[in-house]
Amino acid sequence: MVRPRVVDYIVEHLAHQGTGHVFGVGGANIEDLYDAAHSCPDITAVVAKHEFSATAMADAYSRVGAGTGVVVATSGGGALNTIPGLGESFASRVPVLALIGQARTASDGRGSFQDTSGRGGSLDATALFSAVSVFCERVLDADDIVTALPRALAAATTKGGPAVLLLPKDIQQATVGVDYLDAETPRPAPADPAAVIELLHNADGPVVIIAGDQVARDDARAELATLAALLPATVATVPEAKDVTTEPLGVAGVMGHPAVRAAIADSAACLLVGTRLPLMARAGLDDALASVPIASIGSAEPYLPATHVDSHDLRVSLTQLIAALTTSAGPRSPTPPPGELAPPPSDGPGVPYRDAMLTLDALLPPNTDIVVDAGNIGAAAIHWLPARRDGRFLVALGMGGMGHSFGAGIGMAFARGAAQHRTVVIAGDGAFFMHGMEIHTALHYRLPITFVLFDNHAHAMCVTREQLFYGDRYSYNRFGPSRLGAGLAAMLPTLPAIDVTDIGQLGPAITAALDVNGPSVVSVECSPDEIPPFTAFLNEPPTPRDAR
Repeated sequence: MVRPRVVDYIVEHLAHQGTGHVFGVGGANIEDLYDAAHSCPDITAVVAKHEFSATAMADAYSRVGAGTGVVVATSGGGALNTIPGLGESFASRVPVLALIGQARTASDGRGSFQDTSGRGGSLDATALFSAVSVFCERVLDADDIVTALPRALAAATTKGGPAVLLLPKDIQQATVGVDYLDAETPRPAPADPAAVIELLHNADGPVVIIAGDQVARDDARAELATLAALLPATVATVPEAKDVTTEPLGVAGVMGHPAVRAAIADSAACLLVGTRLPLMARAGLDDALASVPIASIGSAEPYLPATHVDSHDLRVSLTQLIAALTTSAGPRSPTPPPGELAPPPSDGPGVPYRDAMLTLDALLPPNTDIVVDAGNIGAAAIHWLPARRDGRFLVALGMGGMGHSFGAGIGMAFARGAAQHRTVVIAGDGAFFMHGMEIHTALHYRLPITFVLFDNHAHAMCVTREQLFYGDRYSYNRFGPSRLGAGLAAMLPTLPAIDVTDIGQLGPAITAALDVNGPSVVSVECSPDEIPPFTAFLNEPPTPRDAR
């Protein structure tokens, strides 16, 4: 019997669990895992341009329900580059498995290159990664992988968040000397929802559901719709979950819609499904939420007092709720229009945010997947651009790391399948300058992604803060002019890329970009002085620039 190497066991176990892709950047202390993946026909090993983006790919792969996303990285700087991405997955409770290469154990504490053993005054990778994970273990015996890998996967899926295995080079190459049974990762049984059922039974009036992205990860959209009809209830979503219902009341929180607050204030109860309701999703709602009883069902307790029931499988738990709520469904009131926030008018150059989002809304097909980055552009898309009926809508607000959308869009495209869905990434130029070179990765793999880059020559949200809170006396956050479309077309000659400077050009440019076989880019000129639909900026008008 030929014994497998540790890396062979890892790859075979992942394939057996249904994982089809791993994302990473190569290097000497992770190359053996890529070697093992090459020999496994059921695993595609994707090479990114940066480990942060590789982690974003794994994060998005997991968010859309394709299985636990897997990121691989070599030692030293490669390992450290995964930390911000794992921080996002940790804050958003997204199951991710990180396989981090380490220097050989024989060199631990002896001043070796990229030593993170924690010995001899070296950086302690176990302590570092434990801070951004729900599970972290340094594997020091080849046979230990047989128990460590299943425990890591179980922790990622049941606790919600990243699990990290630190793998020294010599351990990766060693053979597994024990027999093993490649069993499925166990999942805990759902908790008894009796407390939530009682609260909903006692609600004397309308119910508002605020749904989170766990609904999408657990593929519980149908159960959510059935429950909403049974109660009956209107459904709002957190920004990360715009795609979990076809009849949304609106988005909750700082970039959300006025109808959500009004509905909660007039309700008899609020039910949180698959969300902890962090600040970005509850800003402006605290007074309304304080006036009604709150129930919660999901993988973790919410950030505000609530009757909570743990659930690591919302399909099962919502089915239990539906079965227990025997009250006949009453007439369901029509979902009111969400309304809009009203930023001050902008007379700056280029395309206004709202006009751009309305144009995209009119042109994006119903099966389009949308990935949105942080900043002013993200706020505009969250507020004005609805999710597609048969598509996903992804935004990472756990840490709000700029540039996350480029890797996430690639992970989304791999997870969803090129033949069925086109992905549209919406990002600003600030995000592009951080991690936009992953467009080259999309081009290498011929992925069906259209990147819509809003070029306002600034970190525009920081410019807005300079205007509002510092009297617009200075700006550190404005860039020199750029032509991202022309620049990318020159650098990557096979990439269709174009610059758009007015609203009349945008529609034809988007239509052409969506028809490309592979990736495409549309760069949209807009103003850094436009205030986005973000409630924290709408309480007072900005200081005019000429008043400095």
